[in-house]
Amino acid sequence: MSETDTVIAARVDGGSPATDEITSLADAAGYRVVGECTQTGSEDMGTYFGAGKIDELAAEVKRTAAGTVIVDGELTPAQNHALRTALPDGIRLLDRYRLVLEIFDDQAATRRAQLQVELAQLRYDLPRMKESADEGGLNKRVEKGSPIYDARDRIDRLQRKLNELPDPGTEFRRRRREEGFDLVTIAGYTNAGKSSLLHRLADELDLGGTTHPDRNETAAVEDELFETLETTTRRATLDGRPVLLTDTVGFIDDLPHWLVKSFSETLSEAAAADCVVLVADASDPPDDLREKLAVSLDVLDSQGVSTDDIVTVLNKTDLLDADERERRLTAAMDVVSSPLPVSITEETNVDDLVAHVLAHLPNESTEIVMPNGDDAMSLVSWLYDHADVENVGYGNGQVTVAFTARPEIVERARARADPIEVERID
Repeated sequence: MSETDTVIAARVDGGSPATDEITSLADAAGYRVVGECTQTGSEDMGTYFGAGKIDELAAEVKRTAAGTVIVDGELTPAQNHALRTALPDGIRLLDRYRLVLEIFDDQAATRRAQLQVELAQLRYDLPRMKESADEGGLNKRVEKGSPIYDARDRIDRLQRKLNELPDPGTEFRRRRREEGFDLVTIAGYTNAGKSSLLHRLADELDLGGTTHPDRNETAAVEDELFETLETTTRRATLDGRPVLLTDTVGFIDDLPHWLVKSFSETLSEAAAADCVVLVADASDPPDDLREKLAVSLDVLDSQGVSTDDIVTVLNKTDLLDADERERRLTAAMDVVSSPLPVSITEETNVDDLVAHVLAHLPNESTEIVMPNGDDAMSLVSWLYDHADVENVGYGNGQVTVAFTARPEIVERARARADPIEVERID
């Protein structure tokens, strides 16, 4: 028996159970799927599957010599206990969400992410530990030194540690804002095209020698459910405007809100951003598209992101004909206003997307007139790096530069120009 050899168990109320995604999740976690057992029918409140299907599942486990069973769904603590009892001794039992936590555990690279994963695992395991404890021995099991007591104590200690850790991105974001970078976050479900969008918009430049705590050199664009629990940040220039694009960890189908919120640190970039680009997969069926958009908005709202700061993108429109594109737009508009249909691979409407993002960024336009000289040329050069310079004119011994930038950049430019006997025309 090998613990990595796995039988997938899936159930749906109607239709045929699809096991593609849960199999991909199992692969991502390092398991080898050697069999599956599926059921179409209503959920058994006690055991999740019916009695006959449980016998079939146990037989499949014995036939394949699997060491693990993964259920494509959320098991209640009672169902988890009942199903574990019905399976052969020594078999590991994971439901969909415990499997996701294993993947997060494997991918967490920073100390903060590692603590968050452990905390989420313990919070998920604790009620299942209680359910497995027999009533007569429950009091002993919660005494000091018992597994349940130790889990509760560890949860408290982990929460305190997380509260004490500084936000690793706060100083980075402050410094980059001072340098004139707008912050744009890309959010949405895995495989909707978030990383492809980052790859399409990002410059080939690095971040000037400053390393973001969560920054990778490149963004993965492979069809993977999880490349990393961390965020990926790249510099981009959008119509002359310097921005930092951050691709957050993707949501996955049926991921419960409580689990997503357990990893709020991975979404903290969204709360700090000037604009959030919410990417949805237009090839999803209309009902799935509505649900995913609603869940995404709820998660972003929990992070303090206003809907006014969100640009919603329906990607992969190249996979649909005109009628189907119209159906997806109609479905999306049931949840969000003014969704923008795009195809990142074919670059359809990408320029419109950039225009929508720029419209959400804080802007101030001004013109500075100063005596021509080395100091003036130095300021013009600085503005090209930190602002959208619209025009530079020379005449009568003066330099006139018209530009648009973040308000703090305009203020810094004026402060630098003051010693050059500046005359401003607003």
